[in-house]
Amino acid sequence: MITVNNLQKTYDDGFCALKGIHLTIHPGEIFALLGPNGAGKSTLISTICGLTKISQGSVTIGGYDNVTDFKNARHLIGLVPQELLVDAFITVETTVKFSRSLFGHKPNPSLIEKILKDLSLWDKRNSPIMSLSGGMKRRVMIAKALAHEPKVLFLDEPTAGVDVELRKDMWKLVQQLKDDGVTIILTTHYIEEAEEVADRVGVIRDGELLIVDEKQNLMNKLGSRELILELSENLETLPEAFNKYDFKKNGNTLTFTYNNKGTTNPIQNLIEDLALSKISYNDLQTRQSSLEEIFVELVRNHES
Repeated sequence: MITVNNLQKTYDDGFCALKGIHLTIHPGEIFALLGPNGAGKSTLISTICGLTKISQGSVTIGGYDNVTDFKNARHLIGLVPQELLVDAFITVETTVKFSRSLFGHKPNPSLIEKILKDLSLWDKRNSPIMSLSGGMKRRVMIAKALAHEPKVLFLDEPTAGVDVELRKDMWKLVQQLKDDGVTIILTTHYIEEAEEVADRVGVIRDGELLIVDEKQNLMNKLGSRELILELSENLETLPEAFNKYDFKKNGNTLTFTYNNKGTTNPIQNLIEDLALSKISYNDLQTRQSSLEEIFVELVRNHES
């Protein structure tokens, strides 16, 4: 759906915001772009959407070049920027209808009603936008972006200022859009949200795309797992057989760290060694690295 080839953006003062980005985004997927403040997330989005001029490289959306065939490319895109760009004095329903008309679409009252209801805005349809809370204004931005039925939806920090309940409603809508075939690209500071909803993840830092992979592959390759054992008794020392494991001991609790990169099952080996050593335990738990922990480690390694 989107192909980014050697994309670079250099400003007049010489600052290079994007450094040779290569990226392919597939139809119907949810792609999460993660990175610290100033990493280039918003610049990448605005450049793909044609709002920021490309210094070098190319972008195609649905096969349309976003420079030479901007009009067709832009028709495929719905954009929800970080900034709340709305006319404060007109009503919710009017601004959403107006956004649809800007793309040359005929009026579709039933579609507008559905969008407003999905975003819990229907009861506010006749309210001027200036009377809404920040979270509701954010949802108006999303409604505007959906009004012309885009094939690609960009969500730049969509849950900023949105309370927990409305955030859940929003992700429910995002999943529904995906089921309808819409390609979704999002940035978020709530990395646990990306972990929950994304199919693939890209990490950007200082204008460079550090890694792009399927979420689960990323977590399997770069993450680690922990096995936490509560022993039946507090042992002063463990048999030599356990020297090959990476573990921490705290009283009668042992925490083993391992990964899934090998061909053998580390948990099975550990349990077998416990049985051979006649060490009993009362409880066993496992824990996997979160996407946030992997993200922090990637950024830290890049900085060093």
